[in-house]
Amino acid sequence: MDIFSMFFLAVGLAMDAFSVSITRGMLLKCNLKYALTIAIFFGAFQALMPVAGWLAGEQLAVLVELWAPWIAFILLLIIGGKMIYEGLSPEDDDVCQVFSLKDILVLSVATSIDAFAVGVTFAFLNTPILLPIVIIGLVTFALSFLGVYLGKRVGHLFGSKIEVLGGLILIGIGFKILLENLI
Repeated sequence: MDIFSMFFLAVGLAMDAFSVSITRGMLLKCNLKYALTIAIFFGAFQALMPVAGWLAGEQLAVLVELWAPWIAFILLLIIGGKMIYEGLSPEDDDVCQVFSLKDILVLSVATSIDAFAVGVTFAFLNTPILLPIVIIGLVTFALSFLGVYLGKRVGHLFGSKIEVLGGLILIGIGFKILLENLI
């Protein structure tokens, strides 16, 4: 696989993380210090999941193909539902919106499950794993950081209930992942 193909694969894998980053950025009311945290987690998980898939190889390929869309869907549904609930609950709008490490971990896993399957494919193709994971991790890091920044810039346009929109977007991404893999 050439470097251009790896780059475009990385961009494709990073799109879910980018979308989620935008929704998280819309919720930040203080500053962008969390953008780096999100970008590091998303980039690291997106880079490490292909390694796990590559190591698993053929043994887990069928299981991953069958359950990965459902796992991603359920995780995104839970986080999205939580965001909608919190967005509809009365709160002090002056309080800085902070998200937990648990939320970041769940979102990191949910947005990187497809990277596991890519790692299995790398094993089948006997593709060396180091260069692709570096490219995947860096592209995801950059797009996630950019997503938080963009979300922060446009979030004020939507008012204090942006969390509901973010939750709906996450649930939509979950349905998209599920439908793409079931049809």
